[in-house]
Amino acid sequence: MKARILFVSTFVCLLFAGCEYDNFDEPGAVLSGRVVYNGNPVGVRTNGTQLELWQTGYQLYTKISVHIAHDGTFSASVFDGQYKIVRLAGAPWEDQWGDTIMINVNGNTVVDVPVKPYFIVRNESFRMESGAVTARLTIEKIVEAAEIQSVNLYLGKSVLTDQNRHEKVAGLNLSDYTAGSEATITAEIPENMKNDAYVFARIGVRSTLSNEFYYTQVLKVNLK
Repeated sequence: MKARILFVSTFVCLLFAGCEYDNFDEPGAVLSGRVVYNGNPVGVRTNGTQLELWQTGYQLYTKISVHIAHDGTFSASVFDGQYKIVRLAGAPWEDQWGDTIMINVNGNTVVDVPVKPYFIVRNESFRMESGAVTARLTIEKIVEAAEIQSVNLYLGKSVLTDQNRHEKVAGLNLSDYTAGSEATITAEIPENMKNDAYVFARIGVRSTLSNEFYYTQVLKVNLK
């Protein structure tokens, strides 16, 4: 009999505990923004780089992983409160793990997160001519210790065009290129895109200090 009473008591406790858990409020705020350098958004590989959020003042102090979109924007549903934003290593920017950002979230909150890319691309332009897209660009070194590992022009069918998702890629010959000078890259339109009205194009540059590329914003290039 005692065993039955103990079982029932345990079941009731678990039932109420489950009800309490289910009654937790859903996050009512949105923290959104951009990853920027000098006020300009930094293009990345979609879901290839992340930020971490840590909410202070709570017993369960766990991280919230925030993926960064291809255009450098991010968004996360959170509770109101104070958060620490951490810029993770392994991205196309300098490691800033110890340099955290504190932000107070009260309702929908927008914040720019500054980073220091190893390289950036300036003055990029794309031109369609004779069945190929030619890009003109200038690469600027930001972190002195970094060296250029590769520079590519990507063509794709969607805005989610990058190192992992593309229809065509062409690389820059680095043997006679010096950062700060203008360069050109030409990529032929692939057969499966020759009848399309347009392609999406972007440039990526990877340093010797990261496996991730810094990307320009995706641009639509008309083929007709």
